[in-house]
Amino acid sequence: MRSSTAGKKPLVVTEPEPTSGVDDLPVVRDPEELVELLGSWPDAFVRWSRGPQWDSDNSSCDELTGVALPGLSANALRVEEWWGERPLQLWVARRLYDYRHLREQRGPGVRPWVLTGTEVGRGPDNEPLVRCEQPLAWVDEKVVTEATRLVDDQQGEWGPMDRR
Repeated sequence: MRSSTAGKKPLVVTEPEPTSGVDDLPVVRDPEELVELLGSWPDAFVRWSRGPQWDSDNSSCDELTGVALPGLSANALRVEEWWGERPLQLWVARRLYDYRHLREQRGPGVRPWVLTGTEVGRGPDNEPLVRCEQPLAWVDEKVVTEATRLVDDQQGEWGPMDRR
């Protein structure tokens, strides 16, 4: 992976204590940092919620039926082989863009955060259901804004997974 981080303080994500709080998580402040994070944690996921403490029961709920799911709905950040040599910033931008509507739909405090975990099933939208093993970082709103710009600048037609 190429990095243009000259002069930037690197994002260092270490093994936080399992009891660490939300305020202890580092913050990814630009798309390049998110790409760099994937270099260390290739099987990371992004989740839109109020955060790891809110999700401590490791269970999402199917909104249609109310059924408790066996893991947290998340979106894999892992770069698929078919992506080839395309820009990794665009890959992670799509992962954020797809579910950005959740911050309005689910209310105040909902934002993206990155985690590692074990996939325990698939949800009703075929999304991975993940048992969180380690929260890694919050994703700053500036990264979501840049992700939106990157996706909107593409020639193809694309939209978020919003059902409204």
